[in-house]
Amino acid sequence: MEKESTSPQVDTPTEKVVYTAKTHTTGGRDGGSSRTSDGRLDIKLSIPGGPGEGTNPEQLFAAGWSSCFFSALKIEAAKRKIRFPADAFVDAEVDLCLTGEAYSLQARLNISLPGVDRETAEALAMAGHGTCPYSKATHGNIKVETIVL
Repeated sequence: MEKESTSPQVDTPTEKVVYTAKTHTTGGRDGGSSRTSDGRLDIKLSIPGGPGEGTNPEQLFAAGWSSCFFSALKIEAAKRKIRFPADAFVDAEVDLCLTGEAYSLQARLNISLPGVDRETAEALAMAGHGTCPYSKATHGNIKVETIVL
């Protein structure tokens, strides 16, 4: 018997799945652990700012988004035949917020493209949001500030 999905459906049909990440998580953010099916990631989890050795979902999301967005910037620079700086970086800050009893996220992407003029860097950053799957997933769902340093 196939499990029924309870998540909202996306209207855009998928042409081709290029990769599926699989994880197994137990215990949640309060002393739990998460491991990928291929064993490349095997981590302990802890509450943000609390005691413990592990990381937390917000840190993992920030790392995933910033690395994906960095790659999106490289793609956009290549499309425009712009030399991508070797010392470029993307710092992501993901806030876990509480309003009443409801949790939410908000984020800032701090982008440094040394040697690229500000107007071009800002254009690459905006285009990067159209390429990066994390940006697409969060668009309109959380507050995101894009800061070109």
